[in-house]
Amino acid sequence: METPIYQVDAFTERVFYGNPAAVCPLEEWLSEDLMQSIALENNLPETAFLVPRGDDYDIRWFTPSMEAELCGHATLASAHVVFHELRPGLSEVVFHSGKGPLRVSRLDDGQLALGFPAMPVEQIEPPARLLDGLSIAPEAVYAGMDYVALYDTEEEMRATVPDQGVLIGLDRRAVTVTAPGVGHDFSSRFFAPKQAIYEDAFTGSAHCLLIPFWADRLGKKELTSRQYSRRLGRPHVIEASCALDGDRVAIAGHTRSYLSGTISFDPHSADA
Repeated sequence: METPIYQVDAFTERVFYGNPAAVCPLEEWLSEDLMQSIALENNLPETAFLVPRGDDYDIRWFTPSMEAELCGHATLASAHVVFHELRPGLSEVVFHSGKGPLRVSRLDDGQLALGFPAMPVEQIEPPARLLDGLSIAPEAVYAGMDYVALYDTEEEMRATVPDQGVLIGLDRRAVTVTAPGVGHDFSSRFFAPKQAIYEDAFTGSAHCLLIPFWADRLGKKELTSRQYSRRLGRPHVIEASCALDGDRVAIAGHTRSYLSGTISFDPHSADA
């Protein structure tokens, strides 16, 4: 059996930067075990699988270790594949997911604008394991889909060293650390050892929490974001334009193709 595969760098204007994702267009769903095996073999932060639904697509995302509830950069990468490979000339596509419909539009400047649900967080008493897993104690901790640890300064946030072996035992998907930005509205980092993503380069799904959080804190609905990581072993930063529109958030970024090819496999190989 064969299926096409594409690798796209999302939230960047050049390859080797941004956040890489694999995209596998399918005619129908493979077994969960097989999709998980493909994601593990790819060993990228996320692999997206697409199945046509009329003029739209159903979408699912897998990390190397588990199926993900939501993924921003792999959805942006999937839209890139639709616009450039599957249906050239299309300017908007809707992906249907477990979190509802996700719309991606092509902007005049070549960026892709991703529409995701806004997700609230509430302030909580910091779990001891979370504090043990961060080398610098945050000013405050919030909880929603993920834990959000707020720092006073970007310098503190960037200097924080995560203990991945401790954070993996938390009861949330991941930990986002965030702080007021320097030259931009807010900054962040993202740790998800439970998903085999030790530090993500840019996390669209985390911005579902960060955008409404900072929009309320700063009293503005259009924001600029910067996420730090170490991509390919070097300091790496991605900037994005963000906006809050009611119960939706918008995140815009560029995408670049890295490779295309074909996966050849025995459909029963994951069951062996």
